[in-house]
Amino acid sequence: MGQDGLTRGLARGSKWRQCASSHYVPAGIDSTVVEQRIIEQAARLSNLGAVTAWAALRWYGATFFDGTAEGGRRCLPVPLVVGSDLRPDPRSSLSWEQLAPTERVVVAGLPCTTVQRALFDEMRRGGLWHAVRAMDMAAAAELISVELMLTYVEHRYAWTRVPLVREALLLAVDDSRSPQESSMRLVWRVVARLPTPVCNRPVFSLGGTLLGVPDLFDPEAGLVGEYDGADHLQDDRRLRDTSREERFRDHGLEYFRVVKGELGAADHVAQRMLQARGRAPFLDEADRSWTLTPPPWFGVPETLDERLVRLGMVSTLTHC
Repeated sequence: MGQDGLTRGLARGSKWRQCASSHYVPAGIDSTVVEQRIIEQAARLSNLGAVTAWAALRWYGATFFDGTAEGGRRCLPVPLVVGSDLRPDPRSSLSWEQLAPTERVVVAGLPCTTVQRALFDEMRRGGLWHAVRAMDMAAAAELISVELMLTYVEHRYAWTRVPLVREALLLAVDDSRSPQESSMRLVWRVVARLPTPVCNRPVFSLGGTLLGVPDLFDPEAGLVGEYDGADHLQDDRRLRDTSREERFRDHGLEYFRVVKGELGAADHVAQRMLQARGRAPFLDEADRSWTLTPPPWFGVPETLDERLVRLGMVSTLTHC
């Protein structure tokens, strides 16, 4: 504020909104838009600080990091790594941890930590399941793979909550497509204590017909697991889901479904998973009428690591 800009009198008027200490924006700008909240808090930073954790990942394009909690009912403070003194503000959370110059980049005009540092900070922000979902969703956005994140964490010996991050990376995958899928897999692994499944892997008939791409698949048991969110309640989607289930069952596969709202009762869902696995056929490979081997027409899908190499991102992501 000053003689040539916004005066204190104007700032107190209805046409302006305070977004941080000594920072104002026009009142008509929507403060609930997550990118706007990130921009407003980033404006407070010195040339040594950066946006980090979920906010930086969102800025990189990882849309599942929406800056909310409690099912969207509460906005999270924007996480900042600060290189100098900064007045506390409830709209941001401040960290004074070390930030190497090589871990600070400007992305579309905004100072951010690198992808790996942002994910590292986000994974340390909550519990184990939160950390797994964060890694899964960064991979779903094709920002970084589990393998590359493991390489990064190898160099973080003395940082706070590193053991949590390492434990989460052992449970994380590159192939989850939503936080709900990740939570379902965690119920399978952590609560039901079942073997590691494959995720979003195409399953074919022996004749080369695509049967479906299950959210979770146990090839040893011959068991398909699907998470059905709110979009699956639509009539046309229900019809497709029913047809897909029939295809799986017609080829000797057992099937279970988890619907929106059930994951809060993890013990109950785990029990259903165990019961479904108990019904599964456990057929030898020679007796199966399905396969995970793609037919020639399908081709071999590119892995996330292969894609990151092709895009030239690996050297950047492994730099520490």
